[in-house]
Amino acid sequence: MNAQQLLQEISDYCRQTGLAESTFGRRAVNDGKLATRLRNGGRITTETLDRIRSFMTTAPARESARPMVIERADRPAASVTNIAPRPAASTAPGTDAQRNFRFFDNRQKYLLFVNTCSEKWVVANRVTLELANIHPRPPAVRVFDAGMGDGTVLTRVMRAMHHKYPTMPFYISGKEISLEDIRLTLEKMPDRFFEHPSTVLVLTNMYYSEAPWLTVKSPAAAGSLVWHEVALTGNTSHDFEEQITGLQGFLSENWKAGVSAKTGNPIYERPVVLVIYRQDHKFLLDPVIPKRGHAHADFDLVIASQTYRLRAPVEFKAGKVIAPLARALGPGGRLIAIHSHGQDPAFEIVKKVWPDDNPFVHDRHQILREVKRILGPAARDLNFNTYADNRSIFRYDMHTLPSEVTGSIGTSTALAAWNAAIYVAQVEDDRLNEVVKDGRYIDATREVLREHNGLWFNDESYVISRRRD
Repeated sequence: MNAQQLLQEISDYCRQTGLAESTFGRRAVNDGKLATRLRNGGRITTETLDRIRSFMTTAPARESARPMVIERADRPAASVTNIAPRPAASTAPGTDAQRNFRFFDNRQKYLLFVNTCSEKWVVANRVTLELANIHPRPPAVRVFDAGMGDGTVLTRVMRAMHHKYPTMPFYISGKEISLEDIRLTLEKMPDRFFEHPSTVLVLTNMYYSEAPWLTVKSPAAAGSLVWHEVALTGNTSHDFEEQITGLQGFLSENWKAGVSAKTGNPIYERPVVLVIYRQDHKFLLDPVIPKRGHAHADFDLVIASQTYRLRAPVEFKAGKVIAPLARALGPGGRLIAIHSHGQDPAFEIVKKVWPDDNPFVHDRHQILREVKRILGPAARDLNFNTYADNRSIFRYDMHTLPSEVTGSIGTSTALAAWNAAIYVAQVEDDRLNEVVKDGRYIDATREVLREHNGLWFNDESYVISRRRD
């Protein structure tokens, strides 16, 4: 057994019992930092392993389960110096590497992609168009982002919402399992609270079938739910930034994820709900602020941008992601889903290196047909809008100067284009290891850049809307 497999067993046990990892370590082997040491590469003896196994066997989950104490907003934040996000568990031997590929797993590829391509603001512009078609009802305009990433899309949409609804309260809810993405999202929020003070921001790491309702389905996981409410004081962006930055210790302690041994997908160690609003608007926002055990969905707008793996089965995309989000729509609400479409120069790079590869296996028509089937009678209250290609498919570009893609193409430009192409195509690392041993991938990238005088990508969108009462 390796350390990652043991960590996964500990994580599963703690999630079922409601124990914190530090408590598990103290009770099992009198070491509250056991999990942290393993995660950082530490080793244990066979005697310690036997004690851990013995504890999990003799202290079954049902005996240890108990509710988690709710964190309070005025609790001092822990120091976050040199805290790093938890690394993902390695793929177990004999498993499908593609099953374990996740769009945002590799931070370096992700950061290089979002900083060299215009996808974020182009997607935000496409989402913003849907604001003209929603019909908000009191007490708030309700928006759910089904995969916030670094928060760039959500922040841009919130700016557009303020322009259209400057006096209406906002209920902004978002799902994200990545600790680093939550941090990046929160960094963008102080200005939003300043410009639009009547905002309630709710962040959670729950599954798609749980997050819109802030309700955990598993009784064991429900017992470990962390519900943290923060009322921001002051009236400047600087005031709000200081208090939001003070949440880093709370996030590091609670926003942890593992990898499911069954599906290979990231899963939370314990469900977390973080609710943030301005103290000076609490009276106005009282009917908007969610209450533990009494939250509801009924969203006016649901954003589902790149929420599933391209190569995942259509049954998974429809059943585990889109169908639950469609159920979360309120009367007149609209769900806009976006995924990579291919048929662009970036795909040509992939085809030159892997001629038989095609990651874009399902289009919007196939996904919506499966969603209708899964929803059954509930689909009668929904409209499924595939639209024509000229409305559904849109383009975004890699940022390059004309001089960078003519004549001799520099190595940095070619590597940025290669990274973007394989990132969008979600090519797993075990296939990359083979092609980077020679220079053909760089040659293929430069050839496509010269041919098209740059690099661009196609995304595909579709909309599900609920009929108004």
